[in-house]
Amino acid sequence: MNFPDDLKYHREHTWVKVSGKKATVGITDYAQDALGDIVYIDLPEIDAEITKDSEFSEIESTKATSSVIAPVSGTIIEVNEDLEESPEIINEDPYGKGWIAVVELTDPSEIDDLLDGADYERYIEEEAK
Repeated sequence: MNFPDDLKYHREHTWVKVSGKKATVGITDYAQDALGDIVYIDLPEIDAEITKDSEFSEIESTKATSSVIAPVSGTIIEVNEDLEESPEIINEDPYGKGWIAVVELTDPSEIDDLLDGADYERYIEEEAK
């Protein structure tokens, strides 16, 4: 499993990459692996308000349908439209081309509550026990 150090991680298996007041959001390598082959994603709407710890998207795979939980609060300012035609990009590149949305943060301090790569890796190891 891959957990880049330049990202922050939510315990519900989403990641965030912050640049100023904007945050790019996606699901982790662990999450895409657990889901299996992703066949559909319900992308959030532009200008939608999202709240940390609540569902903002839904992913369907050959195994299950899963909620995507917001790691931060803010306004959706961009979505990855490539995922509409090719949701499997999330399986292939969850931290790069498989990003889901860009959020304009309403409370940048929420980032402080997220895990770094090493802490997230320890968290999923504990969860697996």
